[in-house]
Amino acid sequence: MTGPTVLRFGVFFQGVNFSTVWTEPESGSQTDFESFRRVAQTAERGLFSAFFLGEGLRLREHLGALHQLDVAGRPDAQTQLAALAAVTERIGLVATQNTTYNDPLDLAHRLASLDLLSGGRAAWNVVTTDNAWTGENFRRGGYLDHADRYRHAEAVVVATKKLWDTWDAEIAASAAADAWTADTPSELVEVDTGHYRATGRSRLPQSPQGRPVIFQAGDSAEGRDFAARQADVIFSAHSAFDDAKAFADDIRQRTLKAGRPAGDVKIFPGQEFILADTDAEAEEKARWVRRKQVTPQTAIAFLENIWGTDLSAYDPDGPLPEIDPVQEVSGETRGAGFRAAQAKATADAWRERAAAESLSIRELVIRLNSGCGFVGSPSSVAATLQRYADAHVVDGFNITPWLIPSGLDDIVDTLVPLLQERGIYPTEYARDTLRENLGLASVGRTQEARRTA
Repeated sequence: MTGPTVLRFGVFFQGVNFSTVWTEPESGSQTDFESFRRVAQTAERGLFSAFFLGEGLRLREHLGALHQLDVAGRPDAQTQLAALAAVTERIGLVATQNTTYNDPLDLAHRLASLDLLSGGRAAWNVVTTDNAWTGENFRRGGYLDHADRYRHAEAVVVATKKLWDTWDAEIAASAAADAWTADTPSELVEVDTGHYRATGRSRLPQSPQGRPVIFQAGDSAEGRDFAARQADVIFSAHSAFDDAKAFADDIRQRTLKAGRPAGDVKIFPGQEFILADTDAEAEEKARWVRRKQVTPQTAIAFLENIWGTDLSAYDPDGPLPEIDPVQEVSGETRGAGFRAAQAKATADAWRERAAAESLSIRELVIRLNSGCGFVGSPSSVAATLQRYADAHVVDGFNITPWLIPSGLDDIVDTLVPLLQERGIYPTEYARDTLRENLGLASVGRTQEARRTA
């Protein structure tokens, strides 16, 4: 590999989280279309490759009641992205969609619809869910064994890819045509995952990119192998340089083992950028942002999810509770960040760290949640990113703005031009489709491939 990697950016509009500062006057709505439009159009102005929406299948809960401290409210991802397709031209549109609670062929059709109507800009972030708490919201109710989640997910992905690849018909171009399509426009696809069984045909021709791009974020050995076999892009939490390099080496080895070229799976760590005119000002700004993200109430609630009991009597600026958790394992209700943590072991580790570093409850929670961030002046952050590009350890970053809807403005206006000057960021979109703008290999379009053959 010669020359540095040309880095690409995506933006992650989370919707439900406490990393977004939502108590400031300039904070926008998390549900109004205007917020989504502004973020997406700013990202497109900055030549971002993708606009990524998270998914929430159930409102989060805390100690048996609805959780009051997260930003709450997520319009359906595909509905929201379809609306954004009409007000953007090149940026990719990534929908997080669950393999457990969607019918595979119906999901494939909806994603193909977004892909076709956006001109080949759709992507699917594949996620798995195996818990009964989420399953209660769905008519099938049940859930998957944890060990089966990727087996089921892969069966769903294979089926959707097969459906997307089977269209083999021309659409009539004029009213004078003898027929509007062929007698059999697509092959019959059958899927049986043990959890779902379905049979159907594609009802749509392919988009200009062939089929939606597949994103995935699993970090277990199973998740990494799944990405190596099926994904085009993998998100990761491994953004620190040495950690990112080790992760990239591992993914590329797994991709080769899966029979694919090592660079077939693009690597996008999640990241936060906090910029200011000088490094010192950026560090001060970062301290302010962290304390806005982790309010006193948020700090106490964070601990309560491990302790499993009301800790409101404790001072968030005081020491951690000496009492032990009342639960053995943390639950599902606050999201993946807490899932199945061994409560006593986690509490002991946190108390040990707090004592060693003289941290209060709030200070500890800030430390636990501030590991993924580039902080500095635009020029110093650009120099840091140059190191990543030179070493080929990432293909880009998926950026979580700490403020909505203006959180990308300084990145686009001050950092992107410096990266372009260094030759490590695009100066224009490569083409019209997401696949092309991510530098992914073409999957071909069925009609064109068969005509050529």
